[in-house]
Amino acid sequence: MKAEHIKVACSSCNLRELCMPAGLEPSELKRIDEIVATRRKVRRREALFRNGEPFTSLYAIRTGVFKTRVATEDGRDQVTGFQMAGEIIGLDGIVNNQHTCDAIALEDAEVCVMPFHRIEQLSREVPSLQRHVHQIMSREIVREHGVMLLLGSMRAEERLAVFLLNLVQRLHARGFSRSEFVLRMTREEIGSYIGLTLETVSRTLSKFMEDGIVEVEKRKLRIVDADALQRIVNPPGG
Repeated sequence: MKAEHIKVACSSCNLRELCMPAGLEPSELKRIDEIVATRRKVRRREALFRNGEPFTSLYAIRTGVFKTRVATEDGRDQVTGFQMAGEIIGLDGIVNNQHTCDAIALEDAEVCVMPFHRIEQLSREVPSLQRHVHQIMSREIVREHGVMLLLGSMRAEERLAVFLLNLVQRLHARGFSRSEFVLRMTREEIGSYIGLTLETVSRTLSKFMEDGIVEVEKRKLRIVDADALQRIVNPPGG
């Protein structure tokens, strides 16, 4: 899918604080505006990029939700993350100049295309941009460590509680409700990400509903008792 040649301005974007460094001078912001030359629309279920494709750009998600996935040795898809508006996607390609996963839109989405060679050039002249790119990379490493901990030591209830708390925290940072949201990913995709079968995800979610912790109507989910979710993750005296 080709990028749409629509000029976009970071300086007027309401997601700027999420995907751009804070405290930029107007002159610096103008130079970053020059990097982000195009937007690209990605339809639901289409790929933004695929494993093995040449790496050219990072993408700032303006609208929509993506999942990243890799194929396991036995041919199954393993979900490696979910990314939403204000987050940067495509960092996997920096190491070997090619992407190592697929990025699939879970709903109609739009991204800002940021050619990486331009980011590298400007990073040398705007230290805060270079620091911001490093922070994004560091955040990815911390997130991966968190997932490894999740998969290595937590029970099903803990895994799902951590996932829901993390999701609502990220959505709240984008101005959405602290307790209500629409699950853009399927239960099967959630299970793939947190290392549970579809049946276990459904059973655990049903238990949360029975305990009055969440309410679920189709894909709408409301967290009724966030403290109870926290107690599952961090039991008193634990």
